[in-house]
Amino acid sequence: MAEKPSQASAYADAYDRSERKDGYFVVSDKEFSHAVITYGFGHLVSLFSPEDYNKEWKKWDLNTLPLLPTEYRFKVSDGKQKQYTIVKKHLDEADTIIIATDGDREGEAIARLIINLSGNNHKQLKRLWINSLEKEEIKNGFRHLRNGEEFYSSYKEAETRQIADWLVGMNLSRLYTLYMQKSGMKGVFSIGRVQTPTLYLIYQRNKEIAAFVSKPFFELYVRFSHEKGIYQGKYAGRFDSEHDLEAFKEKHELNDHAPGHITSVKTEEKKQFAPKLFSLSDLQATANKRFNYGASESLKIVQGLYEKKIVSYPRTDTNYIGSPEFDYLKSALPSYLNLVNETIDEPQLKENKRYVNGANVQEHYAIIPTRTLPKLTALSQKERNIYELILYRTLSMFEKPYIYDETTIETTVNDILFKTTGKVEKAIGWKKFYKNEKKTKHTKEENQTLPSVREGDAVVSHFYAKEGKTQPPKYYTEGTLITAMKNVGRDAEDEENKAILRETEGIGTEATRANVIETLKKQDYIRLQRNDILITPKGETLCAVIQHDEIANATMTAKWEKYLKKIRNHEGTQEAFLNSITNFIRHLIQKVPGTFENSGVKAYAEKSEAETGIGMCPQCQKDIIDKGKFFGCTGYRDGCTFTLPKKWSGKTLTKKNIKDLLAKQETSLIKGFKSKKGTSFNAKLKLVNNKLAFDFLNPK
Repeated sequence: MAEKPSQASAYADAYDRSERKDGYFVVSDKEFSHAVITYGFGHLVSLFSPEDYNKEWKKWDLNTLPLLPTEYRFKVSDGKQKQYTIVKKHLDEADTIIIATDGDREGEAIARLIINLSGNNHKQLKRLWINSLEKEEIKNGFRHLRNGEEFYSSYKEAETRQIADWLVGMNLSRLYTLYMQKSGMKGVFSIGRVQTPTLYLIYQRNKEIAAFVSKPFFELYVRFSHEKGIYQGKYAGRFDSEHDLEAFKEKHELNDHAPGHITSVKTEEKKQFAPKLFSLSDLQATANKRFNYGASESLKIVQGLYEKKIVSYPRTDTNYIGSPEFDYLKSALPSYLNLVNETIDEPQLKENKRYVNGANVQEHYAIIPTRTLPKLTALSQKERNIYELILYRTLSMFEKPYIYDETTIETTVNDILFKTTGKVEKAIGWKKFYKNEKKTKHTKEENQTLPSVREGDAVVSHFYAKEGKTQPPKYYTEGTLITAMKNVGRDAEDEENKAILRETEGIGTEATRANVIETLKKQDYIRLQRNDILITPKGETLCAVIQHDEIANATMTAKWEKYLKKIRNHEGTQEAFLNSITNFIRHLIQKVPGTFENSGVKAYAEKSEAETGIGMCPQCQKDIIDKGKFFGCTGYRDGCTFTLPKKWSGKTLTKKNIKDLLAKQETSLIKGFKSKKGTSFNAKLKLVNNKLAFDFLNPK
């Protein structure tokens, strides 16, 4: 049983004979005289909705909370009945069931929930466990099937996570939404076990930026003249004003032409090894930085490359490969280099634990190219970009380290120390593959060419100042947010919490983080401005309310993740975990009324009403809101492109103008438009086929 049609098709292609039927394949070869490969469309089975348990639970009512079923039941997902019936028929007829969904916890749950619902969980279960969809890998995987029992605890972990997310989402979304609505807010406020602490991370960063006050600072530099040449030095301290800097110079008699002497010259050879191989989150972060691809987009592209059999399984959380993978990469190295017209003069063909370490490969190894070489021109530009990121990262492992001499000169003028750093490249090594990347200003300063000087040499000084400004933290991008979710807690003050967050690798999983970000967008909690993630008024309001509630706390989510891992490792039980979730929900039901009394949410409600109550989109009937530089439709994520400008022909439009356009399709007379020649004129504005146009009283 495969997870989806494309996966099933790849399995069928690996056999000598295959025949496609409606919803399944029939295959045979020397090893199988007759086998059926069927598939889901992802989740064919989902948890009951609240009203499936109790009709009274359909209505959102505080009096029905908490929603706590006595048992958690599953049903065929909406629109999936036909394929479920096909899968069930073949499961009923099978003597052995091979689970061949994606090799992760989620894939295990997808298969077993279907098997359970169909009543076939008493049958013999085997597990296909592979890292690529190449023909030989598939055939080898079917020759060496693993016992299904090995993976039962992974299924229980995934099922427990699914039920916990249902409990948190169904109960707390209703709880907070109903109290929000009591306070004057409109709409639904979705709460999630991972989604909400992630939103709170973004909120905190946005608040830091909003509260940041940039301050000027001054730094003291000196140009030293030596008989062998000129070099630049810098004083380590910063000054709040130019006056303070000048006072410092005066106090220490740091005047132009003041004699100085070199007190230390150290040259050290340094080696920089190539970056580690890609895990999914590292690939998403790099693709976002290089190409502005969203996390979900990168996952979709690399999943497509996996299905084309040219990269290994993408939903991996490790940066390492094992010896077998290193051996095949080594043997295929000439082909990879030829593919991109590159060379490596002296390939590093011995295993390096920085990349090759079987002990660090749990479920799947790092994302690497497979033996199957693509035709690069047949890939889309985005596919080629991602494939080459993976290929070059892998090739870098075989190149020599980047080696350079770093020289540090310390020069003293009247007992004040100035430091100079210079770098001389000796071997470019793996950096040859990244020579087109932009160099930063800091890198340029480090690379200054230094004259040949010795300790004790005399120099003449020329002082100058540079002014700078303190910079606010940067907005999260999808790439840096993925990294922040993975590394959240590094700065935690509580050592126990820090250890938990480190052990669980933050919040969310490699497979789910991109989906969490997409959910925040769909809920209108965040929006993208170029590549920056900004919080919306709706997201800001929710975070202002929940900031002291545990649901906003990443550490709590990480503690849950830690216990879920215990279930997989046979050290914990589903019952104990769900009991803790239930107690947490009961606790918040008691706490939240007090949260709202002290939240000042009514002020947010008034602000939100002012910002969102502009009118209805004539194209899709959703709300038009103020988006900063223009007025736009909240349905843009569903494809609506309707916008209205804030300025038109030199005239700033008022909110009343916009409201009139949306309600009546035209404005009253507006004075003071400017033509291209600079002539002033008056006119009405109207919407014609949802486009802005002038309506002149006198068309001449």
